[in-house]
Amino acid sequence: MADNKKRRRKDPPGDELPFKNKLKPDSAIMETLKQFSASSSSSSASVSQTLTLQDLSLPFRCREVADLSLSSVQSNIESLILRIAHSILSGHGFSFDVPSRSAANQLYVPELDRIVLKDKSSLRPFANISTVRKSAITARILQLIHQLCLKGIHVTKRDLFYTDVKLFQDQIQSDAVLDDVSCMLGCTRSSLNVVAAEKGVVVGRLIFSDNGDMIDCTKMGMGGKAIPPNIDRVGDMQSDALFILLVEKDAAYMRLAEDRFYNRFPCIIVTAKGQPDVSTRLFLRKMKIELKLPVLALVDSDPYGLKILSVYGCGSKNMSYDSANLTTPDIKWLGVRPSDLDKYKIPEQCRLPMTEQDIKTGKDLLEEDFVKKNPGWVEELTLMVKTKQKAEIQALSTFGFQYLSEVYLPLKLQQKDWL
Repeated sequence: MADNKKRRRKDPPGDELPFKNKLKPDSAIMETLKQFSASSSSSSASVSQTLTLQDLSLPFRCREVADLSLSSVQSNIESLILRIAHSILSGHGFSFDVPSRSAANQLYVPELDRIVLKDKSSLRPFANISTVRKSAITARILQLIHQLCLKGIHVTKRDLFYTDVKLFQDQIQSDAVLDDVSCMLGCTRSSLNVVAAEKGVVVGRLIFSDNGDMIDCTKMGMGGKAIPPNIDRVGDMQSDALFILLVEKDAAYMRLAEDRFYNRFPCIIVTAKGQPDVSTRLFLRKMKIELKLPVLALVDSDPYGLKILSVYGCGSKNMSYDSANLTTPDIKWLGVRPSDLDKYKIPEQCRLPMTEQDIKTGKDLLEEDFVKKNPGWVEELTLMVKTKQKAEIQALSTFGFQYLSEVYLPLKLQQKDWL
């Protein structure tokens, strides 16, 4: 008995979780969030009109697309094909005038805080051995889009690829030409009625209609509601949330959803499970504009986490022609930031050494104008490159599987610790 008493150990109480003793009552954190949400809403309301490219006197022309009706897309395709037919009958063959989406034709505009596409284009002639196949793919894509316009239906990018596998060979090629066609016709990709498969999910204090069906995102379980690929069918958004929490990883999203973090601190939690897809980007922008809520981002502490955050905020270079519709302004970087690794005493065994490619990506990001515009981002990224350390959101689980929802995020919100 005496030996058993000596061996008996007490389990450490939950209050010994690092920094948990610094947390104020939830009611105090709620007051902080209410003030933050109110200031964000008032600043959104004070901007009566969003700044556009037309409002700026840029020294060059830029190309942007707009949402078009199916009849307008159909008309644009038919006009293009008539011009091609006329060129062929005149004995000149044919070529497509395709806007260049190369990095050299893109520019970050600080006033808009997003990447835009300049007006340079190049010819894609059919009677040229180097472009004949891509010209054939372009013509085929135009034909398929015209069919969709006539039938008024939607298909996925995968469906489109399988209509002519031998010509396309790889979905990457059909996807790239689809973006070219969208840019050529001057319409958003969603206007073509071609969507990506469902990827993003949302859970929390949000009610919206999906093609006429009312969806309550508090009653979707821990899996949440898949973000509809057809954003034009989403409407009637209602919410009593104080902010939107944008999460990079599915694992962190599931942790917060299972813990029902959105009930403790009223919020909407959304993730694209990694690289942001078009539907999630459109959905996030729609929530931000219609609900006038601030957006806080939770990403990994590595260069790719910051790149993902920048795609949501400033746009991707691949789809810079549609950045006006795909970007969400003023996203705050909540975590996990490089400075958090020491601040929250993340153990060394939970940190990962950066590879040479990671370091190169980090240094390249420091040269980007959208990073230079944010001194806080520069400071954090410089620290990351200097220490050569990175960490995933899951590194916080070293203190307990629920440390993210019970301590880390509440303390971040309490301290207004975002950039």
